[in-house]
Amino acid sequence: QVQLVESGGGLVQPGGSLRLSCVVSGISLEYSGIGWFRQTRGKEREGVSWMNGGKGSTFYADSVKDRFTMSRDNAKNTVYLQMNSLKPEDTAVYYCAARATILRIGVIDQVSEYDYWGQGTQVTVSS
Repeated sequence: QVQLVESGGGLVQPGGSLRLSCVVSGISLEYSGIGWFRQTRGKEREGVSWMNGGKGSTFYADSVKDRFTMSRDNAKNTVYLQMNSLKPEDTAVYYCAARATILRIGVIDQVSEYDYWGQGTQVTVSS
């Protein structure tokens, strides 16, 4: 059984930082693609960051490039999303999602590409 469990969300002031974690069980991140998505009420889920299996190539949405960094600990089968210089528009529920295989470049931002999802963690950026 595959499970993804996110943690690390919370309330932070604009300009602050948070680090999200996603512990994955049931599949190996060394061979699977994984992504971070976020969703606010009334809007579609949007992709934020992605990491492929193997060498661990990372990709970022333009809205978070140079502010967010995705990393992976193979020994813990855990991925992280370091979020710096947070803005109020980053407020959302953040989800990690995994594919059973490596990412298909060109469609990594599509929700339908992912087989497994976590329950989400709330991030609120507000003064």
